[in-house]
Parts: sequence; C-alpha cells; structure tokens
Amino acid sequence: MVEIVNLKRVRKDKARRDRENEADANRRRFGRTKAEKTADKDAETRARQSLAGKRLETEKP
Repeated sequence: MVEIVNLKRVRKDKARRDRENEADANRRRFGRTKAEKTADKDAETRARQSLAGKRLETEKP
C-alpha cells in the first residue's frame, strides 16, 4: 500500500535540511579562529613565493 504524504510537511522538511546544510557550510567557512586564518594565509604566501622562485625567466625581445 502507498503511504499518504502531507506535501506541506515534505516542503518544510526539505527547507529545514537546506537551511541545516547552508549553516554547516557557513560554520566551516567562517567559524575559524584568527590563528587558523593567519596560518592558512602564511602557508599560501610561502607556497606562492616558492613557486615564483622556481619560475624560469624568459628573455623578452
């Protein structure tokens, strides 16, 4: 037999799941300490400088 579904409840449940997923993504993106942000920025800067130091210079005619 088929289960009867209340469409209003289904929409509300889907909206709740969407809000929870967005909140989780925001917690991961913005919920970091200043020390963590600084460490990531420093690591990115070191990687960029290391890569720039290994770049071969070409002569421009």
